Amino acid sequence: MTKLPILPGVIPVFPLPGALLLPRSRLPLHLFEPRYLQMLDDILKTDDRLIGMVQPYTAPNASGKLHSIGCAGRVTAFSETEDGRYMITMSGVSRYRILNEVDGATPYRSCRVSWQGFERDLGDDEADTSFNRNSFMDALGRYFEQENLSTDWESLQEADDELLINSLSMLCPFAPEDKQALLEAPSLTTRRETLTTLIEFSLRGGSAEELMQ
Repeated sequence: MTKLPILPGVIPVFPLPGALLLPRSRLPLHLFEPRYLQMLDDILKTDDRLIGMVQPYTAPNASGKLHSIGCAGRVTAFSETEDGRYMITMSGVSRYRILNEVDGATPYRSCRVSWQGFERDLGDDEADTSFNRNSFMDALGRYFEQENLSTDWESLQEADDELLINSLSMLCPFAPEDKQALLEAPSLTTRRETLTTLIEFSLRGGSAEELMQ
């Protein structure tokens, strides 16, 4: 049995609307705000190099409030630009649940988190045994045409189930609340079903607000 890594109880968090990170997936980010540049400097001094991506609530009366579930990623690559900004790559490790925010002296936010219930994130790639890829790809093609999106269709066709579903969940221009629903899906099959629903709803001309009701 593979020994699971010991994950920290407190992690820095990066609230970014619409930015979705999933386990075993990669997310490029551009850091330029001073507080997040300091966050990067600080986490690069740690062994785990983890940052917790999390969706903030977007309602006008929810300023500063964070969703309870996010996904932590390890900084696996970074480069500095001439003007002092950073381009980094996050590799998704595991989802987590926020227990409470931790007061500290840093300009960025940190939270005490629990990793319980997300042990599957630390395992091997998931498969979706009920995935009808032909039907899904047909709907996806119509969605990309509607949204004026382009992609490498050959690579998508060759991608395994998890890479295909997670990559599309991260890259498609869904609303932040829809991204949160994709993040919280308990299995790859559930995430694919949610993704399919979002695509089909968009094709029918529905709005995200209607879907959430």
